Amino acid sequence: MAHDNVRVHDTWERVDAQLLEQFREHSVANLGDALDRLNIVDGGIAPIWNGARAVGTALPVFTVAGDNKAVIAALDHIRPGDILVINALGYDGRAIIGDNLAQRFAVFGAAGAVVDGYVRDRAIIEKLGIPVFARGLTPAGPFKNGPGTIGEAVAIGGVVVNPGDIVAADEDGVIVIPPHRADEALTAVKEIVAREAGLDAEVEALRSRLA
Repeated sequence: MAHDNVRVHDTWERVDAQLLEQFREHSVANLGDALDRLNIVDGGIAPIWNGARAVGTALPVFTVAGDNKAVIAALDHIRPGDILVINALGYDGRAIIGDNLAQRFAVFGAAGAVVDGYVRDRAIIEKLGIPVFARGLTPAGPFKNGPGTIGEAVAIGGVVVNPGDIVAADEDGVIVIPPHRADEALTAVKEIVAREAGLDAEVEALRSRLA
């Protein structure tokens, strides 16, 4: 398939894998609190199977509604640890990815995909354990005409995502952390975890007292 109408910018930097590992220790809810409850993608984008979790660096893709030519072209640009972040305009009439593309993402080392649009083949994707987050499901397949972009900033769920941003996703939703705020976010989230542990201890003490 020729990709002549898919514009590519592929010179961004990716954060260190050890930094990503630190973010895997924390929930999206706590990370959101650490970033002043900003940069959280709207709740319409959710895991398509229970227990899906992913942390990685953003590989942004922009495609027209109901078309996945740019998503297919993005396979050539995946690096280990990437999360494909796909602005498909929230369109509910066609699935932008299914089990075959999801498997190809995983083969190339992607940590998952976040789609502002619809997908299909949930049961197979769940069985394979590939983390996919989307607005919903439809069995209708996509067209493959383009145009689209790869490696340029996109907006999904009300949040701008730049190439190389840190993306964390779990059962609660998705958050985007700019790399320049990574250290700040990690420092703040550790304080939040410690504070919540204290609150949990208070509840346990209350429960014991009332037992």
